[in-house]
Amino acid sequence: MRRPVSRLRTGALAMGLTLAVSALAPSGSAGAADQYEWAALGDSYTAGVFVGTPQPPLGGASRDGCDRTSDAYPGLVERQLEEFPPGKFVHLTNVSCGAAVITDIADTRQTPISPVQPPAAGWKEVDPQIKRAKLNDDTDIVTIGVGGNSLPFGGMLLKCLELGATLGKTCREYYTSPPEGEESIEEKLARVQDEYVEMLAKVHEAAPNAKVITVGYPAVLPEEGSACNRLLLTELSAIKHADIDWLRESVLKPLNSTIQRVTSFFGDRYADVHSSSVGHDACQPAGTKWVEGICGDAEDYWPAKVGKLNCGAISKRVTLVHPNAAGHANTAAHVERAIRVALLER
Repeated sequence: MRRPVSRLRTGALAMGLTLAVSALAPSGSAGAADQYEWAALGDSYTAGVFVGTPQPPLGGASRDGCDRTSDAYPGLVERQLEEFPPGKFVHLTNVSCGAAVITDIADTRQTPISPVQPPAAGWKEVDPQIKRAKLNDDTDIVTIGVGGNSLPFGGMLLKCLELGATLGKTCREYYTSPPEGEESIEEKLARVQDEYVEMLAKVHEAAPNAKVITVGYPAVLPEEGSACNRLLLTELSAIKHADIDWLRESVLKPLNSTIQRVTSFFGDRYADVHSSSVGHDACQPAGTKWVEGICGDAEDYWPAKVGKLNCGAISKRVTLVHPNAAGHANTAAHVERAIRVALLER
């Protein structure tokens, strides 16, 4: 039996309220005298995956399979905040990790899935991100970009792609009246909300003096599904136009709304990157798009083939609807502004 959808689960709400109140109460000064401490947490939309130089570098013993890159928005923002205000630096600790789900931020150990030079025995588990970042009383800023993989949005896109290549039910029908064992979209969003409440409560508990900024997801889908060419893997390929519209209105926008609502509940700041990225979705031409399609342009180290998906046949890489350099630059502008405001409020 499917559980009913609730606005906020009683247990999670009580926990969130208790910790939110204590976290937001006035306390001692945070951070070293000569620098601010910033921790960046999140999934592949924060890590960067195929944008810029891998961090740690390829071949290095410290590689962890999380696919952080130099030109992802945390790195871009760090370079813009090299000195703020004059004489005081912002020190970044970036522990974001591709494929991270909400619970990987504070609770669970994640096994990375990077397709780039994986070790023979596979990637080792990594600790929850708040532990890896060593959040504490001296942490000044925490940014968090996570939630999509908890639906999971990528898995839903692939299911829509699979159904789009058939004459059977639509993706919308699949997720509104799902088969046994599959959550409906309403159940997915309700669960994400609960998990986000618990996660933010634990972030505040670990870093009680920090200003917390959550980062939403960009407009990866066009405002009209008919804008996509279903013959192009560089866009959204065979996904039905009606399903693209459904994914935008019933999945992506509600996901961002959920993140924003929970963020507001805690009194934290939400960085909206969706509004500014409308018109720069995966179905726009190169040079206009800020998000690559199923296949797209990426650095040479990124694979052209993953599983059955071979983008090498069209001289592209497997990008699976992730931000490109322009997309990260846009996100960086919003996150930088939010951090500057938060630091001025300290």
